[in-house]
Amino acid sequence: MTDSFSNLSLAPTLARAVAEMGYESMTPIQAQAIPVVLTGQDVMGAAQTGTGKTAAFSLPLLQRLLKHENPSTSPARHPVRALVLLPTRELADQVAQQIKMYAKYTQLRSAVVFGGMDMKPQTLELKKGVEVLVATPGRLLDHIEAKNAVLNQVEYVVLDEADRMLDIGFLPDLQRILSYLPKQRTTLLFSATFSPEIKRLAGSYLQNPITIEVARPNETASTVEQRFYAAQDDDKRRVIRKVLTDRGIKQAFIFVNSKLGCGRLARSLEREGLRTAALHGDKSQDERLKALEAFKQGEVDLLVCTDVAARGLDIKDVPAVFNFDVPFNAEDYVHRIGRTGRAGASGLAVTLVSPSDTRLVGDIEKLIKKKLEVETLQLDTRPTGPAPEKWGERSEDRPRSRAYEGRRREHDPRDALDAPHERRGGFRPAPINRDPFFEKPYEAPAADVAPSWEPSGPKVVRSAISANIKPKRKVAALFKSGD
Repeated sequence: MTDSFSNLSLAPTLARAVAEMGYESMTPIQAQAIPVVLTGQDVMGAAQTGTGKTAAFSLPLLQRLLKHENPSTSPARHPVRALVLLPTRELADQVAQQIKMYAKYTQLRSAVVFGGMDMKPQTLELKKGVEVLVATPGRLLDHIEAKNAVLNQVEYVVLDEADRMLDIGFLPDLQRILSYLPKQRTTLLFSATFSPEIKRLAGSYLQNPITIEVARPNETASTVEQRFYAAQDDDKRRVIRKVLTDRGIKQAFIFVNSKLGCGRLARSLEREGLRTAALHGDKSQDERLKALEAFKQGEVDLLVCTDVAARGLDIKDVPAVFNFDVPFNAEDYVHRIGRTGRAGASGLAVTLVSPSDTRLVGDIEKLIKKKLEVETLQLDTRPTGPAPEKWGERSEDRPRSRAYEGRRREHDPRDALDAPHERRGGFRPAPINRDPFFEKPYEAPAADVAPSWEPSGPKVVRSAISANIKPKRKVAALFKSGD
């Protein structure tokens, strides 16, 4: 086969690692990009996520860096030779792990730096010296300003998911980072789309790049089955449960448009008995990594995500993706459903469309140049929660709450003994202890009868004038009469 890894003439150390990882034949992006990168030319590549881009740039870079490998323990002998920039922490961590696996039989060192974690361990790693540095732009600038990272010997720079970095607003950071690099270098730019902004970025920093397109820009993978179902907001969870049940799907990603909606949906699905985790920007790095690891290990069935995580998830064999909310940006739709159907595997992408999403669906149709049909899914009329228990039946493995001890159920047969008439509405007010005193009509007390709470004594005649008003003094005046 012409696209076999054995035809690349990789160094024995790299070929051994590739064989152990089970790589046999190359994907289209690998078959086209690896030979070009091996020649040292700049590359501008358009490829969907999950097509093997990491190996497409990592293997040829490691092959060209083997001339610098050495057993020295001196950090000065291990300057940064290759810089890989990515938009999210998760993607940076995953790419760094893959590079370590490719280079494990070589003497090349690699490290990863990203935000959300303490800088001290990253600083110690950088001080030891690394040939390959994987980073997110913001944290890399922190290390540059702290004099922890020196980039004056970089020979190769990779801008992976460049369109996403521009969407997040990393362009000023990218410009600052690229200003620290030598002018003579090889630059590789990979993007899922070739937007005008990406073309301007490539025109500014790439020198006569070779353009590689393994798929039409913004095209969705042919292995992904796309379904659009009309659903009111209150019915969307029921649609998800029905699709999961009917298709026998064990795990899936669910994408929403907001961090608040992400947390609410995860809690709702958890209450309905589905093992669910939330992944959004407000989660700490440790929480995000734990959620991803739990999903990979099968401890979590549904991973509810925002678009912050849409580009950074690289998990194999995910059978389905649900768009609980139609994305505001049509390009995000392409990236969301790219989480399934990866590397030639089949996948399912379900988008739930509410009446207000018509314009957003139209934007997606224009982007992928495909007519989309919004179907109606027949839902069961019964509620999705557990069936109510009948009187006298109670699950033994679920103890009754102490809050209901001593109370009767709403339709307790014993209530018939207490009520002379049939109850309406299932509500019976608590009995009221009546005081006979308050049942009597009001009677005005006699004027000469002292209240019961006053002590008895001789009757005192009281003036109608208040005690606070002093009585008037009688004054006599003598007037002299004139003669």
